[in-house]
Order: sequence, then C-alpha cells, then structure tokens
Amino acid sequence: MQFYFNIMVDLAGFVASKLGVPPEAFRLLLTLLAGYPIAAAYHKYVADKPKTVQHLYFALSGMGLCYYNYGTDTYHSLLAISVTFALVTALRSKPLLLLIINFVFHMSYLLLGYYYTASNEYDILWTMPHCILTLRMIGFGFDISDGLRKEEELSKDQKETALRDPPNFLELLAFAYFPSSFLVGPQFPYRRYQSFTNGEFRQYDGYKEAGLKRLGAGVLYLAVCQAGLTYLPDGYFLSPEFAAQSFIKRIYFLGFWAKFSLYKYISCWLFAEGALMYLGFTYKGLDELGNADWTGCSNVKLKLLESGNTMQHYVQSFNVNTNQWVAHYVFKRLKFLNNRNISYGAALGFLAIWHGYHSGYYMAFLMEYMIVSTEKQIESVYTKQVLPKYGETLNNSKIYSILYFFCLKSYNIVYMGWCLTSFVFLKYERWITVYSAVNYFGFIYMLIWACIYHGYRYYRKTQPREPRPSTSTKQD
Repeated sequence: MQFYFNIMVDLAGFVASKLGVPPEAFRLLLTLLAGYPIAAAYHKYVADKPKTVQHLYFALSGMGLCYYNYGTDTYHSLLAISVTFALVTALRSKPLLLLIINFVFHMSYLLLGYYYTASNEYDILWTMPHCILTLRMIGFGFDISDGLRKEEELSKDQKETALRDPPNFLELLAFAYFPSSFLVGPQFPYRRYQSFTNGEFRQYDGYKEAGLKRLGAGVLYLAVCQAGLTYLPDGYFLSPEFAAQSFIKRIYFLGFWAKFSLYKYISCWLFAEGALMYLGFTYKGLDELGNADWTGCSNVKLKLLESGNTMQHYVQSFNVNTNQWVAHYVFKRLKFLNNRNISYGAALGFLAIWHGYHSGYYMAFLMEYMIVSTEKQIESVYTKQVLPKYGETLNNSKIYSILYFFCLKSYNIVYMGWCLTSFVFLKYERWITVYSAVNYFGFIYMLIWACIYHGYRYYRKTQPREPRPSTSTKQD
C-alpha cells in the first residue's frame, strides 16, 4: 500500500512541477476533485447498502484522501476524533465539563500545531484540515450537551442540531472524515449526516446536475484566479515597482489582486460543495417552484459576492458555513452578555485565534469589525439625515444613480484589497510594507469618518433642545 501511495505522490509532484504549482496545492486540488468519483461510486454501489457499510465507505474514503495529502500526519486527526469520542463516552452525564474539556483540548491541540508548523506563508499542512476538524468536534460536543437539556430550554437552532443519542465510533469517523468536506469545509452538524445516511434526501432529484454546475463554476473561478495572479502576483505588492505607481493605480491594483486571491478560496469551496451536491447530501428544502434546493451546504453566495457593494456583503457571501457555525456556537451563546457588539467582537476574536498566531489574521478581523461598524454608521446617517431631505431629488437623478453605483463598487473593490492584505501576507513586516505603499489610506479614511461622526454626535448632544409647543389650550 505504501508503494502505491509513494507512486501517486511522486506522480502528482511530477505533474505539479510541469504546471509550475506547489505539489501540496496540486494534491489538494486532486483530493477535492476526487469527491466526484467517490460520489458516483456511492450512488452505484453503496447507497442501497446498510448504514454500517455507508459509514465504513465514507470513513475509509476520507481517511485515504487525508493520508494521500498528509501521510503519517493523519494520526493528528485520528487522535482528535478518538479523544472526543472518549470524552463523550466518559462525561456525557456531565455536559458542562464535557464542553469545557472538549473545547480546550481541540483549540489547544490546533494552536500547538500552528506553533510548530507555521511559516511566513499560508501552509498546506495537516493543520489545514485540522482547523476544519476542530470546529466540527467542538460543535459536536455542543450538540451532545444540548441533547441532554430539556426541550423547552433549547432555542430553535439548537433543537435542530441537538443529539439525544450519541453515534458509535465508526459513525463519528465517517462524520469527521466525510469526503469533500474534511479538507476545506463546509461545516455541518451531525444531524445532517444522520439524515443523509437515513435516506431522507434520496427522494429528491437534481443533485447531480447541481453538483456539476458547481464544479463548472469552480473551474471558471480557478482559471480567473490563475490568470489574475499571474498578472498581479503577491510578490509584486512588496516591490519598489508597485510603490512607484500612482496612488489610484496602487489602490485599484490591490483591490483587483484581492479579488483574484479570494477566488482561490472560492474555487476550492465550489469544488467541495459540488461533490457534496453530487452525493445528494446538501438538500435544503423546496424552492418557490417546488423544486429541490441543493444549496444546504453552500459556503459562498456567488450572486451576492459579485453584485455586493459593501464589506457586509462580503461577510454575508464568503465562508458562509463557518460564519453560521460561529453564529450558532459562539455568538448566540453569548446572549447572556446582553451586548451585540461584545458578542460580535468575541466571535471575530475566536475566528482570529482559530486561524493561528500570525498578526495578519488579527488585523484582518479587526478591520472587518471596524469597517462593518463604519458602514452601519454611514448607512444610518444616509437613511436618517440625507434621504428625508433629498431622497426624492436623488432617486430621480440618473447621474446620481450612476455615481452612486460607481462609488460603491469602487469602495467595494478598493477596501477589499485593504482588508485582505494582512490576511494573505500574515507577518507584520510584510503586510505593513503593503499598507505603507498605499499610504495607509484605510486607516486614514476611517479615522476621518470617526472624527466627523462622533464629533457631530457630540455637537448634537451639547445643543439645547428646543421646547416643544404646548398642546394644552387656555380656557377663559
């Protein structure tokens, strides 16, 4: 077996060298595409077999793909899954202790992995699928704990994911290593996997067509990504040539580079989603026409991503399932704090820590928090102050409509470049070089707005209120 494994690795490395791409990235791509023949084989040979056979098929397929990518480092994921199973078995009667130990173990193990393997780049090592597994196992622990609570104590979302009866070890392995999802996501609760293997989605049609369309979209996005990054490679933005360009060119080049860099992640998610669709795993319900909707595990909303004009649109359309996971297991469970801003900040902080130690992650999520907050302030001023006075005139002006679209789309492109810079370049000395090359415009414009906004609010508060006209009448 090891002999055939070495042959496959060497062959992938040879092809990758001819294509001029890193062998790890090429193996990752092959692994994502392998989800489609795995799905086809499942429908032909496995779907009608007993559930134990299905669990075995998914567990062995996923573990095989993991071993193909990471070799003996596969033991890290096996150990993590085994620890969670042991904790559930031993501490199921003590749900709070189970939650704490399970959470601390997985986050600590992941962060130790980052510490010993991190470099200046985004590394394709065993830690990449392990960060996906970490969320899956932590969420699984929450679902087990919710299953021990009374029905009336659970929220609507928690009722949909709570597990009254824990799975056996084989079922947990199959869930954790589920092909096409364990490498780059998407996240989904055990209850979805349970529904799928129970055959609850098999009565609906259209999953193969939906999967192939997603595959085609993934190929398109990957092609655009490769073409764009060939023209605007990462290293260009650290060079004197970039700094010598005019300011307008610099900020737009950075914005378009961010788009192309984003497409790298999107193409991977599309490949994974398409394979899950082809399996018939992603059933969401019936659409308004009564047809089956297969977008239940979509990690990217393409229409919103391409038509959106604000950073909030990016947040809503990008890495959707991870954001939903954080909302379900972090944000909403901090409701007792009674402060949405604190809960939102804590959720973003968790995401930053989950990504690793690099300062670029923390800067990227700090920028997301600040920019989304700024957008909400601007929207509030626009809807409450501008539109009531000038709305009719503005809405009837074609010139204003054109300028409005151009300004928002330019903002969308330019500030995406600003936000993604630290996420890609990771190390402080690298991303600060790019920020310096574009004159720190992101910081400056947000600071100017903050001074104007809070200064105006302070001015309004210090002004004496006009007395309200009396509504009483004096009777002679």
